[in-house]
Amino acid sequence: MTSVRYEVVEHDGGWAYRVGATYSETFPSHDAARRAADRAAAEQRRPGDTAGISYEDEKGRWHDEVASGDDRPSTEVEG
Repeated sequence: MTSVRYEVVEHDGGWAYRVGATYSETFPSHDAARRAADRAAAEQRRPGDTAGISYEDEKGRWHDEVASGDDRPSTEVEG
């Protein structure tokens, strides 16, 4: 199972949460950034609909797959 880690950090004169190298918008307080990270983490865990997807790979080939709506990552929030 995939795991997604949200980290609350100081950023751009305020606070944000970060997933990998991607930052959220800036919040005025640590608590506001933490609440937003908790909401985002909960949304990641929420099951969706099973659906067909099509995508093109780096070699220009198209692929069709079924994305299972219940294949959700585990999440954690730090900071």
